[in-house]
Amino acid sequence: MQTISTLVAEQTGISFQQVRNTIELLDEGATIPFISRYRKERTGSLDEVAIASVKESYDKFLEIEKRKATILKTIEEQDQLTDELKEKINNCFDATELEDIYLPYKPKRKTRASKAKELGLEPLAKIMMKQHERDIETRAESFVNDDVEDINVALQGARDIIAEWVNENQVAREIVRNSYTQKAVIVAKLVKGKEEEGAKYRDYFEWSEPLKKCPSHRFLAMQRGEKEGFLKIGAAPDPEEVLPRLKRFFVKGQTSASDQVEDAVEDSYKRLLSPSIENETLAAFKEKADEEAIRVFSENLRQLLLAPPLGQKRVLAIDPGYRTGCKVVCLDAQGELLHNETIYPHPPQKEMGKAKKKLDSLVDAYKIEAIAIGNGTASRETEAFVRGTKFNRDIQVFVVSEDGASVYSASKTAREEFPQYDVTVRGSVSIGRRLMDPLAELVKIDPKSIGVGQYQHDVDQTKLKDALDRVVESAVNSVGVNLNTSSYHLLTYVSGLGPSLAKNIVAYRNENGAFESRKALKKVPRLGAKAFEQAAGFLRITDPKNPLDNTAVHPESYPVVEQMAKDLECKITDLISDKSLRGKINLNKYLSDEIGMPTLQDIMEELEKPGRDPRQTIKVFEFAKDIYSIDDLKPGMKLPGIVTNITNFGAFVDVGVKQDGLVHISQLADRFISNPADVVKLHQHVEVTVLEVDVARKRIQLSMKS
Repeated sequence: MQTISTLVAEQTGISFQQVRNTIELLDEGATIPFISRYRKERTGSLDEVAIASVKESYDKFLEIEKRKATILKTIEEQDQLTDELKEKINNCFDATELEDIYLPYKPKRKTRASKAKELGLEPLAKIMMKQHERDIETRAESFVNDDVEDINVALQGARDIIAEWVNENQVAREIVRNSYTQKAVIVAKLVKGKEEEGAKYRDYFEWSEPLKKCPSHRFLAMQRGEKEGFLKIGAAPDPEEVLPRLKRFFVKGQTSASDQVEDAVEDSYKRLLSPSIENETLAAFKEKADEEAIRVFSENLRQLLLAPPLGQKRVLAIDPGYRTGCKVVCLDAQGELLHNETIYPHPPQKEMGKAKKKLDSLVDAYKIEAIAIGNGTASRETEAFVRGTKFNRDIQVFVVSEDGASVYSASKTAREEFPQYDVTVRGSVSIGRRLMDPLAELVKIDPKSIGVGQYQHDVDQTKLKDALDRVVESAVNSVGVNLNTSSYHLLTYVSGLGPSLAKNIVAYRNENGAFESRKALKKVPRLGAKAFEQAAGFLRITDPKNPLDNTAVHPESYPVVEQMAKDLECKITDLISDKSLRGKINLNKYLSDEIGMPTLQDIMEELEKPGRDPRQTIKVFEFAKDIYSIDDLKPGMKLPGIVTNITNFGAFVDVGVKQDGLVHISQLADRFISNPADVVKLHQHVEVTVLEVDVARKRIQLSMKS
């Protein structure tokens, strides 16, 4: 029997040795970021994507093993488990094939076939199936009795039994399954009387295309239309593509019994096989569509989380509004709230002069270095107002995405942070902190609420959550976390920690003051050796006694760095500051059974740029002047914009008119592209040309072609 490691290696295309070692590490409780960063020698330097694919494949095969155990137990309880069947099940590693094997033994509700068997018609079905009988009607007469009225009832019952046999036959199911996979056409139709209500789905009122060519976003759109009651969708190949193949397999000879079997096969296909395989095919296609949508969402989320931070600057943040005014907060360089109030520069109050004066005084009083403006209602007008205000110092102005800010401001987390303030103040603080460090602020919000995906509410929510949590974990650990200033939420995503240990770290910090070393982590209640091993390398301590505590060098590798310094008769700080000293190190000298060349090279990179932030530097962006609403747009205009979302069919770009425009995949570049993510990144500054404006439907078509 094949081992799971062998199967995973075959499925992922990764070598058996790498797979086996990765699975061992996962079974030992190691996290993906830890394995990727600190166990390169054992995995052959697999990256996080490869390790995640190994884990996903491994988990699927474990699920199949669990399912096998259930199936074997069920069949055994029926006293139908033969050695041959047991071996067949044990050697099966395909979930679909496994269910096909199990189908004849699967407990069922009463069926037409089971009722016919109760009437004693199974022997007739067996005679009929042999297809030797030239006059099956005469044979059927012997089965007529008080319960079986006449030969027609007998023949119908026998056909029902054969129809069920056909449905449960593995070869038959495979024939139909292949036809669905290769030839099925997906059809969407309007539910009668829903024309007006379902207008947004009018593209699919009369739609059909080969299922295998249907892109995931279109499939999910049609499924949503069906879920909302506006569309009816189905998929099937032409029966003439399937039935002849099924009949060739089951119908032998040209007897009257053969005619009966042919009718049974046709009935089986229409009544049992086709609906069953259609459901299976659509479910499998939905799973693939989900995976693709989750992949797109995950990549967008990663880019959003790793967006350039402003860093520790004093920020004034504004949540814009008209009637209720603009909520203003002032934050110190650590993001702590210093002051809040409301100004009214816009109609109906229109206290422009008073608002400018107030803003100027706040900038001076709190030594503000940058201003963050939320991109919601009245954002453009507020940006114009701020840029039109003269300050006594150079102030950078940024427009910040508000996606998910309202979710945060009404959350338990926000209430715990700011119990004495209302949602508007909390929302403004979140906008300011997002500018300073997007990652640290966005981890407080459910990733699904950030709104950078396609059809995220239509996909498998458990799989979506797992994937997005993995992305957040990866992003947090790739940047590294300050052990003494990071919030509970940020610490939660550090490799090996989780909510419970994150709370214990914060509680210990509050009680005992700042951690002076990574080693001090071991004093935190319930933080054992395994958690320390997994987490330590991703935690940073600024101005530590041991300079390695502010790097990505893992404590288990400190001795080798100390040996390097000793051999060069210098301090570790000298190794970090002096490139010429590092140039004298012969890495081969420090190879051992535990530490190989990949780890030594990582150490050298870290000594060159200790504790470096992998994120890029933030850039100031300005929308086009005098463009505030969709009515201001005209075809042919060239405008600056910011990419706000990336999907499989294109990218959405904010040009400052409260409605994002779509750059269709065909308009993203002068060459053919298959994946928009190859051309654009989230929050990228781009120049677009307006192609078409549909004010009534609030749709803007843009182009990035030269």
